[in-house]
Amino acid sequence: MKHMRTIIIDDERLARAELKKLLHDFPEIEVIDEAGNAEEGMRKINAQQPDLIFLDIQMPGKSGFEMLEELEYTPLVIFTTAYDEYALKAFEVNALDYLLKPIDSKRLEDAIKKLNLPDYEESEAASFTNHDVLHENSQVFVKDGDRCWFVRLSDIRLFESVGNYAKVFFGPNKPLILKSLNALEERLDPKAFFRANRKHIINLRMIEKIEPYFNNGLLIELKDGEKIEVSRRQAVKFKEMMSL
Repeated sequence: MKHMRTIIIDDERLARAELKKLLHDFPEIEVIDEAGNAEEGMRKINAQQPDLIFLDIQMPGKSGFEMLEELEYTPLVIFTTAYDEYALKAFEVNALDYLLKPIDSKRLEDAIKKLNLPDYEESEAASFTNHDVLHENSQVFVKDGDRCWFVRLSDIRLFESVGNYAKVFFGPNKPLILKSLNALEERLDPKAFFRANRKHIINLRMIEKIEPYFNNGLLIELKDGEKIEVSRRQAVKFKEMMSL
């Protein structure tokens, strides 16, 4: 497993110290910094871009959930809290795990073992709000109103233009993000994603069927049954790329 650069964010100094002590038994976890509140945590996360954060939920000022909504860069998250009523919301934002205080060393070990899953082993946390190139194994933070997700880019099958927004299709979800399709196209790996027409970018790995279509275009059916027209101009590029 790769070395996980980690920041602990908790308003209780003793809780931070206890967690750091427990993490000494896990050499793959490198604690590079800590923060006592959400504002400080946001500054340090955006500046240092850790792989992982341990995040308390109830803190003075912003809560851990509110902090996640405002981050420019979103790492993997393990929540730490004294309260169990937040568990459902934690998993709605796709937290890696949810640890109740006082943290049990065995539960901590179970949480850290999840970092060995293929889903997280080679993933890099990213955001649609910065300007880095998004590779297929990137994990991105998607926020739509009060709902948030951590999503592997490879699980996104389709982007659809809706004015200055883009609809993101993954699983049963279709949230809107404030990002134009042109801006997304500049950041997506062209080996994994293809601009089919003015309104759609498709994940090439999600293609189920390809058929000839009107005016020398193509009709692509995705694995979920969604059908996308490839314009005549883009069909030429698609055929060259796919050696059709």
